Amino acid sequence: MAEASKVLQIKELDKSFGGVHAINNLTFDVYEGEILGLIGPNGSGKSTCVNLITGVYVQDKGEILFEGEISLKKQPIEARAKMGLGRTFQTPRPFLDMTVWESVYTIALLYNKTMKQAAAQADQIIEMIGFSNIANTVCHKLPIEKRKWLDMARTLAINPKIMMLDECLAGLNPTEMDSSIDFVRKLNSQGITIVFIEHVMAAVSKLCTRVVVLNEGSLLSQGDPNVVMQEEEVIKAYLGEDYVNAYVKG
Repeated sequence: MAEASKVLQIKELDKSFGGVHAINNLTFDVYEGEILGLIGPNGSGKSTCVNLITGVYVQDKGEILFEGEISLKKQPIEARAKMGLGRTFQTPRPFLDMTVWESVYTIALLYNKTMKQAAAQADQIIEMIGFSNIANTVCHKLPIEKRKWLDMARTLAINPKIMMLDECLAGLNPTEMDSSIDFVRKLNSQGITIVFIEHVMAAVSKLCTRVVVLNEGSLLSQGDPNVVMQEEEVIKAYLGEDYVNAYVKG
């Protein structure tokens, strides 16, 4: 079987904020059709990396290539979105006074030629995520799980090739987590490449065939999640050297 193509290439990326070196010579690839886990302890650079990919920040050095040849460095946020680079946020940001349907439709309007096409896409997305029964609910009445799903639904309205899901399980109970994991699998089965930024390691192991581990803005490790999470340096980054000395080295 031929190797999947690289849909995103991060090459020797650097980003500093004043004296803080947030991303340091970072290199990794994202393959078409995969669910890649982007993991690491708090402050490791995960969200900064996503912000560089989507254009919220511009890197100081290095390169981000989309579909093998398109350099993203000079592409504004809206151009990257139109290419199919979508993302959600750790804290969902719905249009609180709109209904669920209106919230999706508003985004679809930006990526369709006519209002009729946008309305049809909004209908399709609402049905696909199972929100038909709450389509007319005002967004500020939604619980956290539904807000997170709505965040993903609005991202679907840009027709994404890649979806970067930033802690979409945070704040959910175990049942809600399981439903959300199934939903992410459903998105991936439709041909969308997923970059899954998450702290819940059980979910990462269930969903991801490959992980990239960041620590202090640098690449610490990458590979099979069940192998990588057993590495001493990864355990140390998450739990500290004292834990490694006491429980890993014995």
